[in-house]
Amino acid sequence: MKQYGITDDFGYDKDYAYLDDLIDLAIDKLKIEGIFSITFIGDEAMHEMNKNYRNIDRTTDVLSFALNDRADNFDRAITILGDIFISIPKMKEQALEYGHSEKRELSFLVIHGLLHLLGYDHMEKEDEKVMFDLQKEVLFDAGITK
Repeated sequence: MKQYGITDDFGYDKDYAYLDDLIDLAIDKLKIEGIFSITFIGDEAMHEMNKNYRNIDRTTDVLSFALNDRADNFDRAITILGDIFISIPKMKEQALEYGHSEKRELSFLVIHGLLHLLGYDHMEKEDEKVMFDLQKEVLFDAGITK
């Protein structure tokens, strides 16, 4: 049974089916138990969300809204981890900028957002190393490189 859902609010017709295998691998590797969603959006919507929720007046690539820090979430039979929003235009821009394929960049953003839902962050150097090492490991195990 899938523990996640991917929706596309921006009207993209590209086939992102490869994400199913990546997410299944991440769920197994990270021993994730819970439900989460991933929504693809455009830069305008992402800019608005970033401004409203983080007070940052520009677009970004990925936003994660974790619910697992709410005490009432732990009383449920099923844990709801939260929601991930990914800007497809920003992902495409970064893929070009970093010299990655779109598949690699989108996969990175999915895993990055998922790790944020699980409580990982990169505010401190040691936390960044842990989080980024996990990202690299999941992508490597999935066979996703440049």
